[in-house]
Amino acid sequence: MPVQQRQTKATRKRYSPEFKSEALALAGQVGVADAAKQLGLHESQLYAWRKKARYEASRSETEKELAIENARLKRQLAKKERAIYNPTRL
Repeated sequence: MPVQQRQTKATRKRYSPEFKSEALALAGQVGVADAAKQLGLHESQLYAWRKKARYEASRSETEKELAIENARLKRQLAKKERAIYNPTRL
C-alpha cells in the first residue's frame, strides 16, 4: 500500500499598498508584462490591482462613507441576530 504524502498549501503572499502603488507606477513606465517579470508577479495580479485602483479613484467621498456605514450596520445586525438565536452568547 503506497504511503500518502501530505501536501502543504502555500501561504498567500500579501503586499502592502505602497508596494502595489509602486508596482503599478513601474507597470505604467515599462508595461505590465515587463513589470511583472521584474517583480516576480503574475501579470494578472497587476491587472487586478490596476482595476481596483481605478475603481477606488472613481468612487466619490459620499459613496465611500455610505459603504463604511453599510458595513457597520451589517455588523450590528449580525450581532443582534446572534443574540436572538443564541441569547446566552452576546
